[in-house]
Amino acid sequence: MNGSSAKFFVKKDKLRILVLLLPGIILLGLFSFYPIVKMLVMSFFDWNIGYQQASVFVGFENYSAVFSDPIAGISLVNTLYYAFITVPGQIVIGLFVAVLIHGIKKFSVTFRLFYYLPVVTSWVVVALLFRYIFSNQGMLNYLLTDVMKLSAEPIGWLSTRWPALTATTLLGIWKGIGWNMVIFLAALQAIPIEYYEAASIEGYGAVRQFFTITLPNIKGTILFCLVMLFIGAFNTYTPITVMTGGNPAHQTEVVLTWMYYQTFGAAGKMGYASALSVNVAAIISVIAVVLFKVIRPESEGKAL
Repeated sequence: MNGSSAKFFVKKDKLRILVLLLPGIILLGLFSFYPIVKMLVMSFFDWNIGYQQASVFVGFENYSAVFSDPIAGISLVNTLYYAFITVPGQIVIGLFVAVLIHGIKKFSVTFRLFYYLPVVTSWVVVALLFRYIFSNQGMLNYLLTDVMKLSAEPIGWLSTRWPALTATTLLGIWKGIGWNMVIFLAALQAIPIEYYEAASIEGYGAVRQFFTITLPNIKGTILFCLVMLFIGAFNTYTPITVMTGGNPAHQTEVVLTWMYYQTFGAAGKMGYASALSVNVAAIISVIAVVLFKVIRPESEGKAL
């Protein structure tokens, strides 16, 4: 085969690869890149979606409105509170459960199913269940007032800001344990058993093996879970909507519920909501960069 023939086949292979990738690239552009660019453009306009209604360019007025809006600040603080409680909780408990299940031989499938059931259960269903548990006439108040006699009056768990947010974080942690367990189980099973055998010969106990072998070898998995969970935490909507509806007086709003209210509520401020979305995306990007710098997944695989 001469040089010209080889070049022809190389070009043919590249063309074939491009044809195979093209549908995916088009879909990615239409449903990912285009909405992001469109949202960025909308954030600089008083955007109207009505027929033949002009959208007026307002520059940075939407961003100024976001920064000066006290409810937007409250929703951001609530979202950060939800994220920094649920993410470590899911990571720690999910990893703990994965280590336990990885170490047992019998009934491991049963335990996996038991812990994974909340993941596949509808958010609306479990949010309604938690709303019943924490309502004034719910199960928790019944136990505190009638069974254990610890309180004379029912406690308004969902009628004040921080107790209501704490209830939603408990729901977020409970529902996310199973997903983290499955991810960590896959990572644990990929660690060569020889590492642990060598550590046992050296006299390493179970705790020391965990910190010197297990954790260094699943750093990349921990990073992946952290980034995905933080993105999910900033996109939480259903538990707040079902359990509190943002009440009282918007004190339990998170960024997504407040964004929805501004977009589809009486205000109809799509430009404002787009500016808020851009700010949220920037915050998530900063968190992701910090996580990459702190965890350093390139050190994965070092043991002992």
